Amino acid sequence: MLSPLALLGIVIVSCLMSVAILGSLLRTAVPGIGRWCVAHALLAAASSWVLIAGAQSGQFVMIGASLITLMAVLLLVQGMRQFFGKGSARHEESAAFVIVSLALVYFTYVSPNIDARVTLISIFLTYARIAVGTLALLHAPPDGARYPYRFVAAAAYLGALFHATRAAAVAFGMPQMAFLQPSPWNVLFLGLAIVTLPCMSTGMVMLAHDQLTRRMEQLASIDELTGALMRRAFMARANILLREALVSGKPLSIAILDIDKFKAVNDGFGHAAGDRILRHVTSAVSTRLRSCDLFGRLGGEEFAIVFVNAGKADAAGLTNDLRLAVERSPNQGLRCTFSAGVECVTSGDTLEGVLARADAALYMAKATGRNRVVTAPEVEECDVVEPD
Repeated sequence: MLSPLALLGIVIVSCLMSVAILGSLLRTAVPGIGRWCVAHALLAAASSWVLIAGAQSGQFVMIGASLITLMAVLLLVQGMRQFFGKGSARHEESAAFVIVSLALVYFTYVSPNIDARVTLISIFLTYARIAVGTLALLHAPPDGARYPYRFVAAAAYLGALFHATRAAAVAFGMPQMAFLQPSPWNVLFLGLAIVTLPCMSTGMVMLAHDQLTRRMEQLASIDELTGALMRRAFMARANILLREALVSGKPLSIAILDIDKFKAVNDGFGHAAGDRILRHVTSAVSTRLRSCDLFGRLGGEEFAIVFVNAGKADAAGLTNDLRLAVERSPNQGLRCTFSAGVECVTSGDTLEGVLARADAALYMAKATGRNRVVTAPEVEECDVVEPD
């Protein structure tokens, strides 16, 4: 059977490997990684301190290592909360850490009681593991792979189960021995720590990788200037909505929007003013769309909207409301309007076909005065005039 000191050495190596891996990800600026890295460094430091002191470790070494360990697991919780954008520190957790730390000092020097120390540490570690696992499950993104989040939760809950069992054993009168005594109970404790801690660390690296993957996908699909979907991403999602509409028989309409006299703004006021207008239109439109609709930037000053479960007349009305909102909203002294063409999906239609007809309607809106919404049938009823 391995001795507790040998198992402690394995814990140190595992923590140092986690520090190296997590440290390599610090430059990615993923929230929480910094705290995770420091936490594993503290765990390695606490374990090294005990290992160097050896089996004859005194009370000062053990209480110091215990306090460092508690600080490390608290940082793991804070890092997980920070990773999900939920803040980091909580006053009640900080207060609990201070209370437990003072109690450990009391039960070490004032009224020595190993059972009380083991119970306090086990309860604190149980809470920390449960908090990590619960955060991973509750705040996992609804889309994409959920495996990394479940993996972290499983490792955290497994560790929490052991720590809770250890606290319960004390409550039922099972005698506790010094941490480094070569007893089966201590070997079991360190053995489970070796299994659950590296698993949780590996899971945290997986979470960081998932976050980076999502960032890359966002960069490939979201327009950096406006925050709207880029053309490729918009077309892909619009095709999915079109197929669903054709299968279900529900109406689907598409509007193409083009900012009026945008080139004149760029030429007269500069590209910075043009960028402000693009952001202004995007903000005014996206904040007023229904949650089911799709909005994207096709290129330049041209945008498109897919109206789900909306016929042509309804879509034209919604688009006109958006037009009025853009026209009436303040924009740092620059008047901004757009023209739009609207078309609906018909049986056997393709996305390209619908967009072409909506684009023809947009052309008519531009040719007949701008700052208006035209539906596709009107194109056949009017003579097209070349716009300025």
